[in-house]
Amino acid sequence: MPLTRPQRSLAFMTVAIVGLSLVSIVALLIGAAAGAAPHFAEGLWPVVRILPLIGLPIGVLLIVVFFVLTAVHRGGAAKGDGK
Repeated sequence: MPLTRPQRSLAFMTVAIVGLSLVSIVALLIGAAAGAAPHFAEGLWPVVRILPLIGLPIGVLLIVVFFVLTAVHRGGAAKGDGK
């Protein structure tokens, strides 16, 4: 069963948010290994530090919404097949 447009949009948003959060975590690890830890309070680093704290919970919520939408869609499709 192909994904509907809202499901596809939700999947892309989830991948983008979680992916950006993971890239931010990797950047923090690389920055800490390179000795940039004393400068984490300057420039763009505060955004990089906060992004996973916001992005990952939003990603989890989007995954839950995606699964609910998929279940509702499949339930409606199953009712339609029974008629």
